[in-house]
Amino acid sequence: MRAMKSPMGLALATAAVLLGGCAQFERNQPVATVDDDAYCRANSGEPGSSAYAACRKDRDVQSSRASGGGSRIERAHRNLAEDMLNNPR
Repeated sequence: MRAMKSPMGLALATAAVLLGGCAQFERNQPVATVDDDAYCRANSGEPGSSAYAACRKDRDVQSSRASGGGSRIERAHRNLAEDMLNNPR
């Protein structure tokens, strides 16, 4: 069979490679992050309080250290979530 030389074949091959890369993207989050909200509610109070915010921040720091620091995107997402939690509009 001859190689694909048409522009449509090239476009399909490029799309397949790009979509394959997206499909392999995973965020490495420890299982413990699922319980962060329950843990901080039980030990530090209700969401919105300074003790709760400090607890969530401490848990985030611990989980990021355990997972190797995370990516720039994950840090930006974490900072945005913290800002939204501490500064409701």
